[in-house]
Amino acid sequence: MHSPQLTEVVAALDALYDPATAEPWDAVGLVCGDPEAEVQRVLFAVDPVGATVEEALAWGADLLVVHHPLMLRPVHGVAATTPKGRLVHRLIMSGCALHVVHTNADKATPGVSDALARAVGLLGVLAPLSVAEVGRVGDLPEAVRLDVFAARVAAVLPVGPGGLRVAGDPSRLVRRVAVAGGAGDDLFEDVRACGADVYVTADLRHHPASEALEAGEPALIDAGHFATEWPWLADARTRLSEALGPDSVETRVSTLCTDPWTFLERGSR
Repeated sequence: MHSPQLTEVVAALDALYDPATAEPWDAVGLVCGDPEAEVQRVLFAVDPVGATVEEALAWGADLLVVHHPLMLRPVHGVAATTPKGRLVHRLIMSGCALHVVHTNADKATPGVSDALARAVGLLGVLAPLSVAEVGRVGDLPEAVRLDVFAARVAAVLPVGPGGLRVAGDPSRLVRRVAVAGGAGDDLFEDVRACGADVYVTADLRHHPASEALEAGEPALIDAGHFATEWPWLADARTRLSEALGPDSVETRVSTLCTDPWTFLERGSR
């Protein structure tokens, strides 16, 4: 079996998720790794945190592909005196490269929101939610109650301990669905324009959500940032394997939930 070099794997990822399409503020691409090193195992994860790095190293991965940047803001050094610096040192000393595919995966077709749309049951041709081609709009096979749809979403996504946050009449029928993986409350105007019955996204803030409901907008489902982006990992894994050829690399999706919230306390009221 021919093991490709890291530079070949990165080229394949860039062809699938063009780094030129990433937002100007984003930090995508290779963070660390020897371009000439051979790659036999690739692990896909949402977050570059200690747990996923250790999972990659325990499995013997040569490359960890993550969605979220390790260093979104510029730094002047990566000394092991900081948490992120320690991760870089751990990866380099163990011979594991780190590559980030972030907003270039959000804008790709298929990309993050396509995977979310399929996960929650949308069928047929999906339309872009925004002119920037972020988010997707599609239809369920048949109309269902909002509470039934919310239960389906909770069943197929790795929802954190806080569960789903749902806004709207539980008995309302929904069929046309808008989705956006990750933080999506900046897309409300596009959601209004597409005629969706419900909007599935994450990180919805109080005021935009409240204003949307007051205006009679679609029902809202906030499934959490990690959960709405996690389905993309399997897509990326499949597409990279196909691009590199059969049996060229062994790939795996991280089994860890890296949602930062660990438990829910409801209080006494």
